[in-house]
Amino acid sequence: MIPEIEKASSEKIKAFQEEKLQELIAYIAEKSPYYKRVFKEHDIKVSDIRTLEDLAKLPVTTKEELQHYNDDFLCVPKSQIIDFVTTSGTLGDPVILGQTDKDLDRLAHNEAISLACSGVGENDIIQMTTTMDRRFMAGLAYFLGVRKLGAGIIRVGAGIPELQWDTILKFRPTYLIVVPSFLLKLIQYAETHGIDINTSGVKGAICIGESLRNQDFSLNVLADKIKSKWNIELYSTYASTEMSTAFAECSEQRGGHHHPELIVAEILDDNDQAVADGQEGELTITTLGVEAMPLLRFKTGDIVVAHTSPCACGRNTMRLGPVIGRKKQMIKYKGTTLYPPAMDNLLNDFEEVEGYVFEIYQNEIGTDEILIKIASSSADHKLMQAIKDHFRSKLRVSPNIEICPNEEIQKLRMSKLGRKPISVIDKRQ
Repeated sequence: MIPEIEKASSEKIKAFQEEKLQELIAYIAEKSPYYKRVFKEHDIKVSDIRTLEDLAKLPVTTKEELQHYNDDFLCVPKSQIIDFVTTSGTLGDPVILGQTDKDLDRLAHNEAISLACSGVGENDIIQMTTTMDRRFMAGLAYFLGVRKLGAGIIRVGAGIPELQWDTILKFRPTYLIVVPSFLLKLIQYAETHGIDINTSGVKGAICIGESLRNQDFSLNVLADKIKSKWNIELYSTYASTEMSTAFAECSEQRGGHHHPELIVAEILDDNDQAVADGQEGELTITTLGVEAMPLLRFKTGDIVVAHTSPCACGRNTMRLGPVIGRKKQMIKYKGTTLYPPAMDNLLNDFEEVEGYVFEIYQNEIGTDEILIKIASSSADHKLMQAIKDHFRSKLRVSPNIEICPNEEIQKLRMSKLGRKPISVIDKRQ
């Protein structure tokens, strides 16, 4: 199930996107109160935007603008909204996004081709270990996508390893949709209760919320831990509520594929200019085919590297490498630039660490500090020193460490909306 446009030449993909972009510009110039105001303030005419290069003539849209002018982004009356969702609110107040019936069809198409990209077909059964409630778009997207594919789905929801294994053994799903660190809890439960995980029938996991790979696409420590116990394929997927689109890995597992029929993607520097090929920058997206709340040059806050070489799977679309970090969570610590995912990977090297959160704050002279709160039943000075030495050898700096009860760590890791665990608490102003 590869859309023809994803197998087309780069020239045809560009021409296709430019046609869709012109349709979008005409639509929002007529329907969007926010973008009508922006076009007027910057003296932008619909005819000014014809090519992908012309996007540079437009100002970017920030998360703060989307938060502040939320209702002004709506292009349809609220009576046409079928489903309301919100963003996670990790880096600020949650944003409300509405979806029309047409938008839900687009969401289903996105997830169907994304799941198919990762090998899911109509004969598969998918066990969903993520929530469908709490205003969470991803759970609904997975359900709609699996339905469109014609595969089976079991909506178990988050947590409860006992219920997950009861479902796996009863229904024999072939794929799990899961936060990867939860797979370790499933492995631990299986080992404790004498369950042979490698005869369970599960052949793959569609993983959300946490990285599986290093920048060279090799498995990171978390993924290595999973694969050393459970012989399943692990597929990364990256998405956000605002873009209603996913970047999913294919069989080659060399980055998440771009769907050019659904989104225009730019990688921009701090001055909102395109970075050179192979350089890291902020993913900035323009949605195509969204009816209720289309976005133009929306800065996601995620730092990534794009890969443009053709993929052996047959797609010629751009691929996104693992998210390096969120721009707002960048830490300048003792002269070294750090992102939390790099620290996640290092802590996963220690079996003794049962849970953790990173607290980022500013000291009395205004520079960044890091405190890692760790839960461990076998914590001692030797473990803390080993963690510090490991950080120093890999990142050249050593953070502060504090041992806390596991209950406190789990409470800290629960996000405001309880949809997925968080590992970073940013207390900086």
